[in-house]
Amino acid sequence: MFRNERNQGKESGMAARLSLAEVREYIASRFAEPISIHELAQLTGLSPNYFGDAFKKAYGQSVMDYVTELRIGRAKQLLRDSDLYMHEVARKVGYTDEFYFSRKFKKAVGVSPSAYSKETRRRVAVTSTAGTGNLLALGIVPVAAPLDPKWSPFYHYYYQDRIPIHLSSPETELDEESLRKLSLAKPDLLILHHEYDQAIRSQLETAGIKCVEIKATKWREQLREMAAMVDRQSDCEQWLQAYEESAGQARQSVREAVGNDVFVTLRISGEDIYLYSNRGIRDMLYQDLALATIPEQKKLCNEVISLDQLSHINPDRLLVLICPDARTRKFWLSLQYHMQWRSLEAVKNSKLYVIPSNPWFEYSALAIIRMMEEATLMLTGKNPASSLVPVHGVT
Repeated sequence: MFRNERNQGKESGMAARLSLAEVREYIASRFAEPISIHELAQLTGLSPNYFGDAFKKAYGQSVMDYVTELRIGRAKQLLRDSDLYMHEVARKVGYTDEFYFSRKFKKAVGVSPSAYSKETRRRVAVTSTAGTGNLLALGIVPVAAPLDPKWSPFYHYYYQDRIPIHLSSPETELDEESLRKLSLAKPDLLILHHEYDQAIRSQLETAGIKCVEIKATKWREQLREMAAMVDRQSDCEQWLQAYEESAGQARQSVREAVGNDVFVTLRISGEDIYLYSNRGIRDMLYQDLALATIPEQKKLCNEVISLDQLSHINPDRLLVLICPDARTRKFWLSLQYHMQWRSLEAVKNSKLYVIPSNPWFEYSALAIIRMMEEATLMLTGKNPASSLVPVHGVT
């Protein structure tokens, strides 16, 4: 009886053992707590030495280097986004000794925690959702930005509590209310994506707000330009490198799923169908993912197209943006019963994808990666595990 109980206990212990991946997740959820190699090795049933070697072979870094990476990453976030004292930050990330934490931080980041905090606590505001998307990709949450459930639902959902000042949308002008809010927010820097009347700029600069305008037209250069303004060039290049790697993987995955199928993107508004390609669609779908398409889609276009013309192209796959007004919805419903529409190859083969205005109308680094992930999921059925922005705006 005793032997059977002992064997059952042994089998139960074997069943409870964790894989290396599970131990890595365990560390990520408890990195601020005291962690030892011996404790982690016990979870896997391996000896400490063998576990340490196996972990490093699997993930390219030692267990404690991984713990330090998680702790320093969290410390960077707290130093940027909170008013905690240095000893409080140290304790929250797992260090009881503030000075030991400072040494570890400086070794990993290159500057002391206090210097890092001073450099990154610059208050930055933006006047566009594209500016918000680029700023978040650089790891900075703006103190003021356009935020509205209709015009910027993604940022409104995730950041309405973290962005203190919500400017009005749409973004073509700064109204009196937005100017008043900006004066209250007192940002050190206001990044503009549109040209504004000199009187408005003078009013802002009189309030001590430095105004700078983004000049670049391509999103990568816009991101680099913004990074230079906020001293985040290194973060920018790391983000872009990670994006290119993700785009390469997505391109291969999508190509395996769709082959040489020809894509066409449409926009439906009112009772008209438009051959449509904005900057984000052009750059992400037809450049970075290299989807096959017609020449018109490889440049900016927004031209009315008839059903006869669309039937002549007869693409293998269709991506459709539908304006949300009642007139357009009524037309869209009737279009789906039109014989010429139903005879299109993409429609017959159920290769028509309705895509939302958000993020497909936005042109920023964060919108581009969201579009890439949505397109990959839509075309392959696989959800890409992007690590570019694990928590948007937090690195």
